[in-house]
Amino acid sequence: MIVEIGHFALILAAIVAMVQFAVPLWGSYKSDPILMHVAIPAAQTHLMLLAISFFSLMWAFVTSDFSVMNVFANSHSAKPLFFKISGVWANHEGSMLLWVLILALYGVMVASFGRNLPPSLKTHVLSVQALISVAFLLFIIFTSNPFERIPNPPMDGKGLNPILQDFALSIHPPFLYLGYVGFSIAFSFAVAALIEGRVDAAWARWVRPWTLVAWICLTIGIMLGSWWAYYELGWGGWWFWDPVENASFMPWLAGTALLHSALVVEKRGALKLWTILLSILTFSLSLMGAFLVRSGVLSSVHAFAVDPERGIFILGILTFFTGGALSLFAWRAPDLKQGGIFAPISREGALVFNNLILVIACGTVLIGTLWPLVTEAFGLKISVGAPYFELTFAPLMLPLLLAIPFGPLLAWKRGDLRGAAHRLYAAAGIALLVVVITYSVTSGESMIAPLVIGIGVYIVAGAASEILWRAKAFRADWSEVRRRLFNMPRASYGSMLGHMGIGLFVIGSVATSVWNTEKIVAMSPGDTQTIAGYDVRFDGVKNIQGPNFIEKVGSFNVMKNGEQITTLHPGKRAYMVQKMPTTETGIYNAWDGDLYLAVGDELQKGAYTVRFYFNPFIRLIWLGCLIMALGGLVSLTDRRLRIGAPKRAKKTRSAVAAE
Repeated sequence: MIVEIGHFALILAAIVAMVQFAVPLWGSYKSDPILMHVAIPAAQTHLMLLAISFFSLMWAFVTSDFSVMNVFANSHSAKPLFFKISGVWANHEGSMLLWVLILALYGVMVASFGRNLPPSLKTHVLSVQALISVAFLLFIIFTSNPFERIPNPPMDGKGLNPILQDFALSIHPPFLYLGYVGFSIAFSFAVAALIEGRVDAAWARWVRPWTLVAWICLTIGIMLGSWWAYYELGWGGWWFWDPVENASFMPWLAGTALLHSALVVEKRGALKLWTILLSILTFSLSLMGAFLVRSGVLSSVHAFAVDPERGIFILGILTFFTGGALSLFAWRAPDLKQGGIFAPISREGALVFNNLILVIACGTVLIGTLWPLVTEAFGLKISVGAPYFELTFAPLMLPLLLAIPFGPLLAWKRGDLRGAAHRLYAAAGIALLVVVITYSVTSGESMIAPLVIGIGVYIVAGAASEILWRAKAFRADWSEVRRRLFNMPRASYGSMLGHMGIGLFVIGSVATSVWNTEKIVAMSPGDTQTIAGYDVRFDGVKNIQGPNFIEKVGSFNVMKNGEQITTLHPGKRAYMVQKMPTTETGIYNAWDGDLYLAVGDELQKGAYTVRFYFNPFIRLIWLGCLIMALGGLVSLTDRRLRIGAPKRAKKTRSAVAAE
C-alpha cells in the first residue's frame, strides 16, 4: 500500500508542478497578484508530495519489499541497513526521484527565503523551476517508474553493485545532485530576467547565494568521488579523466566562472549578458552530465547502464531547455543595457580574465569528452585519455593560477598593477624559497614541478597577503589591525579560504603526480619489500566473514628505521550474491604522503600479487577541496549574501506628513 501511495504522490506531484508553472505565469501576464501567489503554496505542495514519494521508495528498500522491481534489482535482505537506504539513489530510477526532490527543495527555498524578491521575478523563477520539474517527472513516470511491481515476487533480491556499497560513494550522489540541480536556480533566474528584460545589481545579488550553494555541494561531491576512487578501486590514483568524472567537472568550471561574473554585475553592473549566458550554459552542462550518465553512450564505473531510449528523452529535455533559453537570450539580449566601463587593469578585468580561462578550459574538457562519441558515430573509435587533458587543460590553468592573487588586490574600474605586485612581494619571496628548497631536496630531477608547487605556495601566501593588507598589518597598531580583521566582511575571508584551497590542491596534485612511487611484486608470507623508506613485511592472509561478503584480509607490518609504525590490512572481498570481487586497500598516512597497499590475485604456494604506492602530499588535494567548500560556506554566512537585496524602507509617518 505504501508503494502505491508513493506512486500516486509522484503523479500528483507532476500535476501540481504543471499548476505551479501555468497558473502563476498566467497571473503575471494578467497582473493578477492572487494567481501569482499560487506559486508559493504550489511549490510547497510539490515538495511535500515528492517527499512522500521518495520516502515510500525508501520504505520499500528498508523493508526489503522485493515485489518492487527497483528493490529486487538493487537490494538484498542480507545487505546492511545503511546500504539499503543508500540503495534508493544508487540506481537510475531512484536517483531521478532524488533529482526531482532536490529540484522541488530549491524551489521551496526560493519561495521561503526570497521574500525580498519582486513578485513578478519570483513568479517567473518558480514557474521556470516548475517547468523543469514537469519535464523530469514525465520522464520518470513514463520511462523510469521506480515503483514498478513484479507480478510474482521473488524471495530475495539481486543486491547492490558491490563497489557502490561504500560510505563515501553513498553520500557522493546526493551532494552531486545538490550541485547539479542547484544550478537550475541560476538558470531559472536567468530565464526570468530575460522574460522581464531586466538585469541589475539586485538580480545578481539574488543569484549569487543560490549559485554558491550549488558550487559548494558540487565541490564536496566531486571530492568524495575522487576520495572513493582512490581508496576503493585499488589503482592508487585520484583522477582518471573518466567521461563521467568530466561530466561533473565541467559544470564546476562553468559555475566557478558564474560566481565571479555575477560579482561584477553586482558591483559594477557590467557583464550582464555574459552572466545570463553563463547561467544558461552551466545548468545545460548539468543536463548534459545527466544525459551522459544515463543514455548508455558511455561505459564507466560511474554510469547507469540503461537503454538508449531513456537517453533520447533526456536529450530532448536538454535540447528543449538549452535551445529555448538560448533562443530567448538571442531575442531579448539587444534590449538589455550593458553596465559601466572599466579599464583592462582592474578587478573587473581580472574577473573577465578568470572567466575567459575557465570557459576555454571547460571547452577543452568538453571536446575531449565528446570527441570519441562524435568519431564513433562515423565509424571511427578514438580514445581520448589523460595525455590530451594534461597537454591542454594544465597549460591553460597556469596563467590563471598566477593571476589569482592579483585580482582581490586590484581596485574596481581602474587598478594599479604595480601596487598590487608590491603587496605580493612577501608571497613571491616565500614561493621562491619553496621552489629552491624543493629543487634541492629532489636533486634537480624536475624543474617544472618545483615551479608549479611554488605557484601553489604563492597562491596560499597571496590570499593571506590580501587580508593582511586590508587589515593594515605591519602598518598600524595592533588594536587597529584587530578591529579591521573583526569588521572585515565574511565574504572576504571566504574568498581567501577558497583561493588557499586552490593553492593546496595545486601543491598536492603536482607532488603526487610527479614524485609518486609504484611497485608491483609477488610476496609470500615472511617476505619484505622496501618503498619510499618504509620496510613492509607480509605476514599472511586470513578469511573474514562479513554481513554479505567473504574477505581475504592481508596483514602487512610497516616499519621505518627499524621501528614498527603500523599494521595495514588490505584485502579482497567476494560478495556472495553478485559473485563480484572488490579491492579493499590499506593506507598509512604520514605528513609527507600516503603508503598505499592493494592485494591482488593469489599465486602459487600462498604468494599474492601486491601493489605498493607512495603518493607524496596527496591529502592536500582533498584538504584543498574541503577548504574551498569551507570558503564558500563562510561567504554564504555574509549577511549581504543571506538576505539578498534589501527591501526599500517604508516611509515614516513624519516623512509622509512633511510631504
